[in-house]
This record gives sequence, structure tokens and C-alpha cells, in this order.
Amino acid sequence: MSKVSATELERQIFSMEEIKVVIRSKRNRQFNEYNYQRKAAGTTSISEWLETRLAPILEGNEVEIIKGDGTSPHGRTNVENVRSSYKND
Repeated sequence: MSKVSATELERQIFSMEEIKVVIRSKRNRQFNEYNYQRKAAGTTSISEWLETRLAPILEGNEVEIIKGDGTSPHGRTNVENVRSSYKND
């Protein structure tokens, strides 16, 4: 499995999940790639998504999810609600 920078991992996550994340890590820290073939179901909670998909990759590094209005969603917020927050009317 290939290793990538935090910036590249953030890009991979946004490309697949359509969710913006900010990873806080030491400079030059390398992570496993975001190797999912399908995005998470829209009804998945942000907490569940973080626990099952991101935590194993981040290995204890902090991450923040950013909604379209610049705020962080509550853990019980559905993934689809976060995705739709980026769309312009």
C-alpha cells in the first residue's frame, strides 16, 4: 500500500466522499491511501464514518470535518447532509 502526505489524503477523501477534511499532523507525516471504491452511504453518521474509515488511516492524528458554511458538523449528522452543504442553490 502506497503512502501519501496529509494534503494528498485530504484530496483523496474529498474526491471519493465529497467531504472536506483537515488533517492535523507533523510535517512530512505519511499516511496510507484512502483506498475505498465507493463513497460511504449517505445515512452513515459522521461519527461512524470517522471511526470506520478515517481512524484506521490517521493512526491517532486529529481530523476536522468542514461543512460548506465553514462549521464542523455534529457527530450524529448524516454524511449526505455534509455533502449537500457544499452545493450552491
